[in-house]
Amino acid sequence: MGKWGWSMPSWFFVSTINYADIIDIAIVSYVIYMVIVFFKNTRAYQLLKGIALLLIFTQLSEILKLNTINFILKNTMQVGLLAIVILFQSEIRKALSKVGSKGFKLFNFDDSESDEQIEKTVNHIVDASFNMSRLGYGALIVIERDIKIADITRTGISLNSEITSELLVNIFVPNTPLHDGAVIIGDKTIKAAACFLPLSQNESISSELGTRHRAGIGITESTDAVVVIVSEETGSISVASDGEIARHMTREQLASILKKSLDKEFGKNKKIKVRRSKKYEKKAKR
Repeated sequence: MGKWGWSMPSWFFVSTINYADIIDIAIVSYVIYMVIVFFKNTRAYQLLKGIALLLIFTQLSEILKLNTINFILKNTMQVGLLAIVILFQSEIRKALSKVGSKGFKLFNFDDSESDEQIEKTVNHIVDASFNMSRLGYGALIVIERDIKIADITRTGISLNSEITSELLVNIFVPNTPLHDGAVIIGDKTIKAAACFLPLSQNESISSELGTRHRAGIGITESTDAVVVIVSEETGSISVASDGEIARHMTREQLASILKKSLDKEFGKNKKIKVRRSKKYEKKAKR
């Protein structure tokens, strides 16, 4: 019994933590960390912070014996789990796809491309993009990465041809059979053309952007693809990745982003970021 009439519980002094508990805590901590890293800079990140606050308030209400508030918060959390699955199904699908695509690398052969192959592919895509911009052609070029998009590829016309700037330009010549839709590039080939992409439902996208840009952003919300978009109206070249878009790309910026997207070693450790600096934004508006 302490000075004030109470004593510390016995478990406070006796440690019952063993090696299994330490491993258990470490695994859970790592999973939570990876979830936060994955959802950072996405729509779901703010939701995760809200859930964390709700959990804290729920625990506090239970400690303080606020029964009514605790009852409301607990029931809100139960219904909220179902709402999360419905509202953020694209992010959840993307996360599970990444886990599936990287879970069995131990049994896969090395499929990384050489620097020379990457340089050649990037040059063809960049040359085609700026040639189409000059000619006033609209274009939508999807670069497949770890998450395979065979379901999207099957919506178009199969090509399985070599990647060349000349072929890319010819595909998007207006009023030709293959120009309306997206080109899918993956496994060192142009897999298909005239493919249909899912439109983004993000309401924060600028009203200046049309269907082509929304389709480009949409495919990056559920996969790790990088998309090059050439505007038919303005000739502006944009890049979409992870549900974000950067507009008014220069040749150097486009080449840099594409090299990183095709470099498997880079992709293991970093996301492909398409946001430009505020300094460049001001320069582009002039």
